[in-house]
Amino acid sequence: MQEPRVIMDESAIRRALTRIAHEMVEKNKGIEGCILVGIRTRGVYLARRVAERILDIEGTPVPVGELDITRYRDDRPHGEGYRDSASEGIGGDLPCSIRDKRIILIDDVLYTGRTIRAALDALMDFGRPQSIQLAVLVDRGHRELPIRPDYVGKNVPTSRFEQIEVSLTEVDDSDCVTILHPREAEIQQA
Repeated sequence: MQEPRVIMDESAIRRALTRIAHEMVEKNKGIEGCILVGIRTRGVYLARRVAERILDIEGTPVPVGELDITRYRDDRPHGEGYRDSASEGIGGDLPCSIRDKRIILIDDVLYTGRTIRAALDALMDFGRPQSIQLAVLVDRGHRELPIRPDYVGKNVPTSRFEQIEVSLTEVDDSDCVTILHPREAEIQQA
């Protein structure tokens, strides 16, 4: 891999989240009946940051929850976290019932759409919301499922060989989004 290139620094992330917060308030005509739900791990911290900005904008707190989709993923074989029983507990911590609420699901990077599909399955096990919207910090394309975000911090067209890494202070001690480009020899080996 070549050296990673920063495509969003701390101030770009802050501006993107502020814009997303304003768009959420506008689209939903306020925040009444909305719940922000972050997908673990980085989506949770992004959801909390967006909630802070909405509080600044509206003067009203918006509930924030977190969702662990590990058991709902379709890329893990049975026995390695795959959801194989309806009696298993639901992974996550939601602040209230989601029934008839507008859920805004938040994640760091949207790629194939499989993580979001797993999150939708997990949310439905919590209850039936009025609607589900999707916010992502980075949309890198290459969808395998018909999933489209409602709110995007930055669109970054990538090749399948490139990687996007989101670093957040709460987890990684700094805020930035980087893109890693493979060397030509690595692409030919793939």
